[in-house]
Amino acid sequence: MSLAIRVLPETPTTASTRTPRVPRRLRRRAGGGGVAAVDLVLLLIAFAVAHFARFPWEISRGAVDAGRLEILVAPAVVVVWMAMLSAFRTRDPRIAGVGGDEYRRLVTASLVTGALVAVTAYAASIDIARGYVAIAFPVGLLLLVVGRKVVRTRLARRRAAGDRLMDVLLVGDLEDVRYVGRRIASSPGAGYRVRAVVTDCEPSGSEVALGSATAPVVGRVADVLDLAQDAGVTAVVVAGAITGGHERLRRLGWQLEERGVELVVSSPIADVAAGRVHERPVDGLPLMHVETPVYTRRFGKRVLDVVGAGTGLLLLAPVFAVIALVIRLDDGGPVFFRQTRVGRGATEFSILKFRTMCVDAEARMAALHEENEGAGPLFKMKDDPRVTRVGAFLRRTSLDELPQLWNVLVGTMSLVGPRPALPREVALYEDFADRRLLVTPGITGLWQVSGRSDLDWADGVRLDLHYVENWSFVHDLVILARTIPSVLRSRGAY
Repeated sequence: MSLAIRVLPETPTTASTRTPRVPRRLRRRAGGGGVAAVDLVLLLIAFAVAHFARFPWEISRGAVDAGRLEILVAPAVVVVWMAMLSAFRTRDPRIAGVGGDEYRRLVTASLVTGALVAVTAYAASIDIARGYVAIAFPVGLLLLVVGRKVVRTRLARRRAAGDRLMDVLLVGDLEDVRYVGRRIASSPGAGYRVRAVVTDCEPSGSEVALGSATAPVVGRVADVLDLAQDAGVTAVVVAGAITGGHERLRRLGWQLEERGVELVVSSPIADVAAGRVHERPVDGLPLMHVETPVYTRRFGKRVLDVVGAGTGLLLLAPVFAVIALVIRLDDGGPVFFRQTRVGRGATEFSILKFRTMCVDAEARMAALHEENEGAGPLFKMKDDPRVTRVGAFLRRTSLDELPQLWNVLVGTMSLVGPRPALPREVALYEDFADRRLLVTPGITGLWQVSGRSDLDWADGVRLDLHYVENWSFVHDLVILARTIPSVLRSRGAY
């Protein structure tokens, strides 16, 4: 994760008496009213579900008094819940559509609502049916989360199509601009679009490549205020340091505020999960403390591996038998393929897979070296002639990897982790890529749910290192959940 900080400038006491303008983004709310309407409908549905689930027999008999108190109380609870969602700024455009802050605020607002209802009911001696409350609040929270997920998905699609994006001016040294610009271009869901670049390292009128996009250089850093106003951008993103240091940046924030433009500062910290970063203010200076990752074996992760692999091997035994029979009938060769891979601590182990290539695949590899389509030390071919007919199907559906559940059960692999590397790949590791070996490799991981073989070598290493340094049990569960649709799409599976 690349951290970006929106700077809310202090109001200068002597430098200027001009009234700051409201930033353009605040004048164009990002669909907050629509999200509020969705929240209201979902909460009403939740309380209706709770009512029919708690009083089914009374309602079926046509009893007039069935849940009368709850019917009277429900609208008040919905109003309080909606107020808490607003108070905790769960619909703030700054967090809409990206990151986990939106969901954290959603849960916090819901818990506070539950606490307020409980305290009020106790103080006023309101006898609300416990079953009604026990159904309404979990269902309401679940629907809110699902609703936000749907809204996020639609917003991400619109942003990917170039709509609902915040135009920004990217300022800084050329390398910093390129790095931040590439990350912005690869993540349209974050809501930014680089309109132009301001740098002292390239002449005006030239183009700067920012990953899949390009942006023109429109001037020098000294003229950033006029350039931002002329370009009509919503924010100025400072990538790295600028001449003049902290004092220049502080004054720039004030000056941009007067023009109704936001200031966003890109942190030099990259690919670090927000949970590892803690702000420590020192005399008004926000210092960011980054926790050291823990690489030791995690008990909860191992329990998940053993239970998941054991259950999978038992339930999938019939599938194993069918696949083994088809492989044997295809060319009469062995069912399983064993290959040496490098695991945690650079320890070699034998990985187990269903065979998808001809028996002499390893011997034929040298002849195909010039047709390698993989980046870095990887060897990949989309139309590898060594892949059998059955093997092509197994690879496309990822069924060839099912025997790795045995590796997980014995502890040489995990359900989730970095891609298990070949010894020849490890021998070519550069620039801290060997940090992937600090944890146990996995059957699936960020590399698989993000494109597998379609990723270039640098992106694959970056994703694996991000996983290694920012591991969490919840993150593992999220990756496992994302693996299913990724396998069904067969993206990068060859």
